[in-house]
Amino acid sequence: MSLPTIKTANSSDEAALFDALTLAFCADPVMRWLYPHPGKFLKHFPELMKHFGGNSISNESAHYVDGFVGAALWLPPGISLDFEAVGSLLQRTVDESLLADLFAVFNQMPEYHPHEPHWYLAAIGIDPSRQNQGQGAALIEHALRTCDRKHESAYLESSNPRNISFYRKHGFEVLATLQFGTSPPLTPMYRSARQG
Repeated sequence: MSLPTIKTANSSDEAALFDALTLAFCADPVMRWLYPHPGKFLKHFPELMKHFGGNSISNESAHYVDGFVGAALWLPPGISLDFEAVGSLLQRTVDESLLADLFAVFNQMPEYHPHEPHWYLAAIGIDPSRQNQGQGAALIEHALRTCDRKHESAYLESSNPRNISFYRKHGFEVLATLQFGTSPPLTPMYRSARQG
């Protein structure tokens, strides 16, 4: 099997990029807790991803597997997700009964973001029919080579416990588990800068 071809997304790829991530996150525990109704998930998830990682496109740090089999949104040092826009969207679109637990988790997320310049993996996902074929490893390794070349750390929040071992294989360590009330666990993970 040949290695997946990783490409850098530009603005014309935006729709396909978010389509790929929507497919990849269709069974994600946190996302489907937020939007258990399929129609609401399909309607609101792409906008949520734009607020989380849309700045990666303009910073040339959004990548995808050729054919949009999978995608990753990385925010480079100094660029952060739009917490205000994310919070506003969640407030408007998530069932009111979940909001207290949701914001208990959401408001703790910034506490775990590293203070030094770092790369933030806002989202990574592979088409469920193409998982376990090396696509995700190729996507994450593509960006981690940049981190290592620049001697910069990386950070993410895993929304699926099944993915923690994958991230550990790539040098990430668990910082905490965030979980309140009915929410699924969210796991902040950190990869220290490598010295080359």
